[in-house]
Parts: sequence; structure tokens; C-alpha cells
Amino acid sequence: MDQLHINALRCYGYTGYLPEETRLGQWFEVSLTLWLDLAAASQSDRLDDTADYRQVIEAVRGVVEQEVFKTVERLAGAIAQTLLDLKVCQQVQVRLTKLSPPIPNFSGSITVELTRSLSAS
Repeated sequence: MDQLHINALRCYGYTGYLPEETRLGQWFEVSLTLWLDLAAASQSDRLDDTADYRQVIEAVRGVVEQEVFKTVERLAGAIAQTLLDLKVCQQVQVRLTKLSPPIPNFSGSITVELTRSLSAS
């Protein structure tokens, strides 16, 4: 199976456990791996034969920017399910990073990575 990678998509969203996170929002970064058959596209050079990554990016932005969840795990799951529902791929890996979690004395980031497929969705 072939792969299409979309990396470092930054979106402003409202997912978080603390009330301030769901009210004020924060930046998230999303990277995706889509598993799909790219054989036809590699021969035809037609957008109709591949996943339109503009549609993928728009769908991811919509979930991050419009949905409100308590956990990044739930947000990542919602992104994966949205892409599977669009049938742009047979399997998707979502790597979702909360860039500045409000944790005292912590300057790092938090990342969750999950993989979902049509057969398991």
C-alpha cells in the first residue's frame, strides 16, 4: 500500500481539560499518513486518481477548529474518523501535538499518535 504524508498542519482549536483551554483555545499541529493505492495516479497524473490533499487539510482544520473535546486522544480519533468517512484513504495515522500544554514548569509539547483503518472503524 502506498502512503501520502501531510506534515505540520497548524490549527487553532479548543480541545483541553481546563476551562481556559476550551474558552481561549490554543495551537495544535497535525501530521498525517494516509495509506491508499497511488498506482493509477502515478501513471495518469490526474487529481481524480489520488486523494485531494486540499480536501484532507480542510477536513482536518474543520475538526480541530470547530469541535471541542476534553482530550487530545478524542480529537485525534475524530480527525481519523472524519478522513475515513470521506473515503480518501484505507488507513490513516494521525499524529496530533498540543504545542503548549498549560502544565506548570513544562515547556515541551504533548503528542498522541494513532492509526485507524476502514476495516476497524
